[in-house]
Amino acid sequence: MSEVAAPEIAAVLGIPPEGADRPFSVISLIACIEAGLPVAALDRISNSYAPADKSFVFRVLPRATLDRRRRTHRLTPSEGGLVARLARIWSAAIDTWKDDEAARSFLFRPHPLIEGRTPVDVVLASEFGAGLVEDILGRLKYGTAA
Repeated sequence: MSEVAAPEIAAVLGIPPEGADRPFSVISLIACIEAGLPVAALDRISNSYAPADKSFVFRVLPRATLDRRRRTHRLTPSEGGLVARLARIWSAAIDTWKDDEAARSFLFRPHPLIEGRTPVDVVLASEFGAGLVEDILGRLKYGTAA
């Protein structure tokens, strides 16, 4: 996992903390994903990435699939994994830019280190793409070439 901690990812997803005596762990996050994240987590992350674009959620899940998940109120583990990946990158972008609008600008602007693709497209495509975007964010945060 990246240097963004599980508690920050859980907060983005709207998962309540486990308690003051025990911080939210990566294992706890995995357990939540395996149990089925609530559909509300997808709504939260979609609103974080694109608050003015109500169709962004359909880039994550097709409309018919989302309609079925809204009836069950839970995402499958693979869908939850994608939502958690988006939350991890959102948390890293906020950690780097310290501002929602600046983070969005970075995520939706073509970047030369990913062959002119937008970071959000690369993150949605695969876990490998998310790693590339995390690397770029780390370079930006620590002042190396990005």
